[in-house]
Amino acid sequence: MRFDRLTKLFAGCAAAVLALAACTAEPDATEDLPGVSPTPGGEISVAEAGVFSSFNPQTADGNTDINNRIAYATHSGFNYVDNNLEIVPLEDFGSYEKVSEDPLAVKYTVNEGVAWSDGAPVGADDMILAWAAASGRFDDELAAGNGTVLSGTRYFDYAGSSEALALTGLPEVSEDNRSITLTYSEPYADWETAFGSLADDGGIGVPAHVVAQGAGLADEKELTQLLLGTAAGDPLDPAPVDPELRAVADYWNTAFAADNLPDNPALYLSSGPYIVQGIEPGASLTLVRNEDYTWGPKPELDRITVRFLQDPSTQVTALKDGSVDIISPRADSGTLTELEALGNINLHQGNQLAYDHLDLKFDGVFADEAVREAFLSTVPRQAIVEANVEPLQPGAKPLDSQVFLADQAGYEDAAATNGSGEFAEVDPDRARELLDGATPEVRILYNRDNANRALAYERIEESASESGFNVVDGGLPAAEWAAQLGTESYDAAIFGWTASGVGVSGVPQIFRTGAASNFNGFSSPEADALMDDLITETDAQARDELQTRIDRLIWSARYGLPLYQVPGLQASADTIEHVEYMPNQTGLWWNFWEWSVAR
Repeated sequence: MRFDRLTKLFAGCAAAVLALAACTAEPDATEDLPGVSPTPGGEISVAEAGVFSSFNPQTADGNTDINNRIAYATHSGFNYVDNNLEIVPLEDFGSYEKVSEDPLAVKYTVNEGVAWSDGAPVGADDMILAWAAASGRFDDELAAGNGTVLSGTRYFDYAGSSEALALTGLPEVSEDNRSITLTYSEPYADWETAFGSLADDGGIGVPAHVVAQGAGLADEKELTQLLLGTAAGDPLDPAPVDPELRAVADYWNTAFAADNLPDNPALYLSSGPYIVQGIEPGASLTLVRNEDYTWGPKPELDRITVRFLQDPSTQVTALKDGSVDIISPRADSGTLTELEALGNINLHQGNQLAYDHLDLKFDGVFADEAVREAFLSTVPRQAIVEANVEPLQPGAKPLDSQVFLADQAGYEDAAATNGSGEFAEVDPDRARELLDGATPEVRILYNRDNANRALAYERIEESASESGFNVVDGGLPAAEWAAQLGTESYDAAIFGWTASGVGVSGVPQIFRTGAASNFNGFSSPEADALMDDLITETDAQARDELQTRIDRLIWSARYGLPLYQVPGLQASADTIEHVEYMPNQTGLWWNFWEWSVAR
């Protein structure tokens, strides 16, 4: 899932990966970059609420909506998800096929001629690196239930769930170095998006030859030899840190931050329709057509400028005065009213595969389950919904599941049995009784530039304070809050998850013990076992039943509270054609190659 990072997730669990700037390059900085040669086609500007921060959205720190959208426009993969939530193969890029049902084996082949924008071919070495990062194969880290590392090492800081590729053995590499075959030890429900999908944070990911050089290796061949020749990690028998593998993982984890862009243009190589031309820190990013790109849908536009505008009214004003052509503001009644008053625009509305939630950490003040329950008893979810969602969706109610959204098939059954009814209303007497005179201090982290999150914080602070809690405002600016997730700087967090809309691997990504996106230290051996079953279950009804049982365990642990499913509200100038609503984290970008300026 992705945060807001809604983080890369589903908001809940409909996703393969869920999900939450900055340097400057002069406009002519790409004159020497292969593939950059403008041709007639027009240009537009798009407003986004997030601030771009990383060219590797597969890392935990880089896993945000805006980073993923830029990766989507600048990378290629074996398939993508359309706005009907159907998986669409990209056969011009390559092919993937089941070569065996038992055991499950899938062969991935990149077509000849597919290349990075520096001319280096995309092939097996890039796929081996992507597999290594996402499989967790080399990790031998042993963590306590609260996430504290007891021993061992974690190498790649992969944001998604490693559940899928952890089931695979060493990949088999073809002689022509354009194919790999992955063989699973068990069936895997989401095999089609488990590897190399644009639904999963940018397809193949970052270039192996760049990582190899940055880590001090001779080339990508030496990198592949290292990855295929290093033994798998064993948390019960941790090995000394491998210095070469550590250097590779550290480079993969950190080097692609946007503030490294001026020093190394190789950090923003493209394998997709567009190339990043430059970034104005905290303000904008410019994409230009990759003229060498021939292995996928050819984009209509020559240039797309992405402006980072946090305030919804600022986005609406920019659309009105023509300084941007497409906007995705935070959805609220005021924004909708402003947009409806404009002429010459198209509105794009619907539910998103995303939800806002309050999570409590399982250490510090909330190590005691009674304190967690007391705090959750003070959260005025209905008041938060009425303030943030009701004006857009009359009759809206709080979300009553941690793993299903309200419009998913399993939601009603889960909500009826998971214990969410215990927190349907604020119960200050219950909270005071559980606290028994104590006055715990609770610091809440949230994006203070997001008015909906700020309002939720205010409502929670007011209600919890009346029951004896000392609530501390831990809100941070939009560009800073996400980096604090999982640290010891807060006790509770208000944020969101969003997802691709296919698969169930978002569940272990967030709720499995020690998972990269398990920021609050939740741990349940029983839930872990059910998640093991979930990712290998191929029957849809059985998957819903497993998720319902997992949901019940999460609620019983007093994990936190889902607040509401997020409504979607975007708009585009009526001079821009082929802009279509999409409920998942890709948003309107899902078919950016079709965008065009009416002539």
